This record gives sequence, structure tokens and C-alpha cells, in this order.
Amino acid sequence: MTRHDPYPTRRAAHPELIARVDPVVHGGGTGPLSAGELDGFDRDGFLAMDRLITPEEVARCRAELDRLAADPALRGDERLITEKDSGEVRSVFEVHRISEVFAALAADPRVVGRARQILGSDVYVHQSRVNYKPGFRGKDFYWHSDFETWHAEDGMPRMRAVSVSISLTPNNPCNGALMIMPGSHRTFVSCVGETPAEHYRESLKDQEVGTPDPESLTKLADVHGIELFTGDAGSAVMFDCNCMHGSNGNISPYPRSNVFLVFNSVENACGEPYAAPGRRPSFLASRDFTPVGA
Repeated sequence: MTRHDPYPTRRAAHPELIARVDPVVHGGGTGPLSAGELDGFDRDGFLAMDRLITPEEVARCRAELDRLAADPALRGDERLITEKDSGEVRSVFEVHRISEVFAALAADPRVVGRARQILGSDVYVHQSRVNYKPGFRGKDFYWHSDFETWHAEDGMPRMRAVSVSISLTPNNPCNGALMIMPGSHRTFVSCVGETPAEHYRESLKDQEVGTPDPESLTKLADVHGIELFTGDAGSAVMFDCNCMHGSNGNISPYPRSNVFLVFNSVENACGEPYAAPGRRPSFLASRDFTPVGA
């Protein structure tokens, strides 16, 4: 039986800009977000928060970052991703399962409460990770919409997921801070190129398939502009799954590290991939749909 797919990708010979058909804010009831904040999220696709966690919590998370990067038990584990050229740690995935510190953060009402309010339901952790971007040699994360990959390779049906990026170091204009095109969440960029088997092995180091074409990116940037998110450690950005975002490399002396927590509605659980020969591993796309922080 063929599934209806309002967001086809990686099938056609040419990219396409497709208007979003899903709501952005599904809930909006009681919760930590004000009506004005919900309206801003609906309009822009993101919400910046000056201080989501305290300096003491930042210090605890940073110590955990160091522990994970140095943990010999993680060497050779698929959840630890290294840079293609240097072999340095780039990301560690599924941190809410391998770290009590990050498990507590994922279930914290300040975090999960905002996700539940926007998505209008209980939520589960679709993916979690910490990204390391060391000074002088931290690599870029090219422009992309997370939903394109989660839809194509994980079988996420609709745009009903949000990411929370919490800064564990200061984010400044020089160390590869997050960039988002505000309003881009209203347009889905259908990408070109068939998904190879086990594509995740290469894409986590340097993604090519599933990346938007320059012409589509230029159109979106011309319409929406680009916003750069800077802030102290402990600040955060919550953004819609279809926001076009990326970050430059870090050739400054100052490292940049963030923890990402991705929440998906339990009513939007992933099925079979829409444009890939098989599912990605569970550390990239959880198949445990148990609500978190309920």
C-alpha cells in the first residue's frame, strides 16, 4: 500500500520548494511559554532563550562533555563520531541514554515542558547528541533541514518535532554559532540524489545526499535572511524540525559545544523510511516512543 507523502524528497531529478501543510504550533495551552513566545515561534520557527540552565548546571554538563570525549569505552562505539580528517570527537549521540546528567536534562520541565506545549502532546526523545567544535579546527555543519533526513531516512511522517540546542560554551560570531533562516520552516526543500545503503556512516562526518541545492538556499535566504545566534553558556535555541540551519567552521581560539535534544510527538512516531533502503540505527532515530518527563 502506497503511503501519502506530502513531502517527497530524493526521488526527482530536480529540487523543488514545497509549501508546508502542517501546523507549527500544535498545542499552545498551559506551559512555560507565553502567548507572545508561541506566536513568535509560529512566525519565525524558533525561540531564543537567554538563560535556560544555570551556571552550575552548565559546569556539570561541561564536565560530562569532557568525560564522554575521553571515555575509552566509547572509542569504536558507533555513537561517537569523529572528524573525517583529524579523528577528533565531532559528536556523541544518544547522550540521554549513556549519561545521567543529560538524561536529567532531557526530562527537565524547563526543556520538555516547552516541547510538549508547542507539539500539543506528550513527546519522546527522537535523538540526542552533543556537538564539539574545538578552537582552530572545528568543522562546519552545512545548511540542512533536519526533517528532510528524519522523513527520508527515519520515516518521520509529519513536521511535528522540535530541537532544543543548549549552549555549554559561549557562542560568539567567530566560533561557529548556529545560523537559521527565520521563516524557512514554512517551505520544504525537496532534495536530489538517491539514498545509499547505510548512508549515515558517511553523512555524520560529511553529508552530501539530503543537502539542499544552492539555488533553493539562495531563494530562501533572499526571502528570509539569516539570523546568527550568539549568547552565553546556558542560553538556548528551540527550533522547528524544518528550519533551514547550519553553522560555520571554528577557526577562532574559542571552542563551541552544545547539547541537542530532539523531541517528537508521540502521535508522530516514525515508521519505515520514505526515501531510504533501510532504517537508521536507533541511536540516531529512537524506536522507543515512551513519553519523556510525563
